[in-house]
Amino acid sequence: MSDNNSVNKLEEIPISKLCPGMYVVSISKGDKGISIKSEGYIVKQSTVTKMVKADIKRVVVDHSREKKAEKIDKVLPDIPSKPLKSQKPTDANQVPLELEMKNASKLYNNAKDLQQKILDDVTKGKVIDVDEVQQSTDAMVDSIFRNQDAMSCMSRLRMKDAYLVEHSLNVSILMTIFTKHLGYDRATIEQLALGAFLHDIGKVLVPSEILNKPGKLTEEEYETMKQHVLLGVKVLEDTPSISHMIMSIVKEHHERIDGSGYPHQLSSDSISKFGRMIAIVDSYDAMTAERVYKAGMHPIKAFKILVKESPTAYDEELVEKFIQCLGVYPIGTLVKLNSGKLGLISKLNKSKPLHPYVKVFYNTRLNQAIPMEEINLSKCKYKDQIDCCIKPEEFNINLIGFFKAAFID
Repeated sequence: MSDNNSVNKLEEIPISKLCPGMYVVSISKGDKGISIKSEGYIVKQSTVTKMVKADIKRVVVDHSREKKAEKIDKVLPDIPSKPLKSQKPTDANQVPLELEMKNASKLYNNAKDLQQKILDDVTKGKVIDVDEVQQSTDAMVDSIFRNQDAMSCMSRLRMKDAYLVEHSLNVSILMTIFTKHLGYDRATIEQLALGAFLHDIGKVLVPSEILNKPGKLTEEEYETMKQHVLLGVKVLEDTPSISHMIMSIVKEHHERIDGSGYPHQLSSDSISKFGRMIAIVDSYDAMTAERVYKAGMHPIKAFKILVKESPTAYDEELVEKFIQCLGVYPIGTLVKLNSGKLGLISKLNKSKPLHPYVKVFYNTRLNQAIPMEEINLSKCKYKDQIDCCIKPEEFNINLIGFFKAAFID
């Protein structure tokens, strides 16, 4: 009886219908249909591609032995990428995204190493080498001026166990993009990038059991946590070459317009414009960050919270400009299209914010990877539209692996 059931689950299908996860019993090659015994699971889409090239026309599969396909990140390295045409930069001085990505990746990783070194030095009571930090942040500012989308992409790569290091780095990147959008001069932008890089330096002096506590802090623990601002101010007061602009960012990044912030409960005009800006950028990155004990929000949800809490907590006009700056769907956001395709926002569309460029790489309806392709949703030939933002874990996606495959490798 069981043998008959097993036979009933065998099916001969054309090679075009073969998908990862299927179990092949035999294959037919060429027009003459010569059958060859060759069993095994199809793990990767690239295997199907190779079979097509080998002139295999049809296969017999055993549906009773099918299993869920391997994780997408194991398939991605084998996806054939279509060569992408370089998008003509809107600014004559900008370079194409694909040319800046490798440089941005190197700068980002170097800055992470430097941030970790600074944190280690602070815990040992050593003086921060501001010149070294300035060189690193200036290099990132240079990259952002060449093509800000590259660094914006890098800021979306989140490691759950590296929050403190990456948060300060990402706030520096976002602050630079924001101030550039607002039209500040280069010297001011460089100072603000440096200040943002150092804004949370005092957290390394907070007891680790409080800093890394997975649950809600007690009232006493929260009071201890809030001391990180004053601890950071003390570290930088003892550091040469720290400007008033940098100090205002460190002192005011947790102050709020209605006086509900800390450590000094400043309100309204008592908070500098730079303090109002860093409050928005810092809050946005904290909300969207992935942590060991907390999942990050989608950018759109974070935007809604910033809008809802304006103008009581945040400067309403600056929040509006910040959202305009990053776009409704920020670079690097993972989205699902109406067609079922998954992709990353790869370029903003200033004239049509709801129709950005998306680099697609997976089809959820077919449950398989597809060749990478960048599409402009504002073009009528693409009938796809964004259905929703998603998180990598919803589809078992190794986002860092995909970033490297799509933008860097």
